[in-house]
Amino acid sequence: MEYAFWDSSALVPLCVEQQSTPIVRALSAKYKMMVWWTAPVELRSAFARLMRMGLMTPRGSVEAQVSLERLRSGWREVAPHPVLREQAEWLVDRFPLKAADALHLAAALAWRFGRPQGRAFISGDTQLLDAARELGFQAIQA
Repeated sequence: MEYAFWDSSALVPLCVEQQSTPIVRALSAKYKMMVWWTAPVELRSAFARLMRMGLMTPRGSVEAQVSLERLRSGWREVAPHPVLREQAEWLVDRFPLKAADALHLAAALAWRFGRPQGRAFISGDTQLLDAARELGFQAIQA
């Protein structure tokens, strides 16, 4: 099984039942997970937001956090580095990306040593997928 880069938006449905959960479950059977260092924080933020919105129960939050820890034990993370930050700065100038999305994409580029051709990038964010595709990743909608 080969690695793919997983954006946080593709990881949340593996922890919380959502419309895209069947799709990302199938993808998780096909691809191992490479993620950006901040992914756990972003997932916990998503869980907290769902709780505040009344879309998740306290029990559901605990279950999501257990799922996150299970995922976390099997994924690999791209660590922060000044060069990665510079790459993210360049990406926000080139593409209509939010800061966190640019950092995810920069991490994916660092993982591939700047050569993304044909490697999978999985996300639920259309703009991020468009940028990943333009850089040479195989963009997969979660």
